[in-house]
Amino acid sequence: MTKRNWNNDKTNELVGALLSLKNATDMKSFLRDLLTEDEIIEFGKRWEAARMLAAGVPYSEISKAVGLSSRTVARVAQWFHAGKGGYKLAIGSLKRK
Repeated sequence: MTKRNWNNDKTNELVGALLSLKNATDMKSFLRDLLTEDEIIEFGKRWEAARMLAAGVPYSEISKAVGLSSRTVARVAQWFHAGKGGYKLAIGSLKRK
């Protein structure tokens, strides 16, 4: 099975579109057109889990508080600790604001 390459022209164009938006209202409109409501809610839960991981909250508490399966919390934790550093970059960026 070939591994899919997520870092390609299409995703680069998507990143460009996201970066071009000027405010939260525009971003919400774009996300709602791009994703289903359930997908947006799921991403919000994963983001909350990442912030809780950064604060040192145990996995079991995160799972209960956010409503994610323990498997999803573990996956978010894996990306938080050994991913591309995106969660930490975003958390740090928000702290600086």
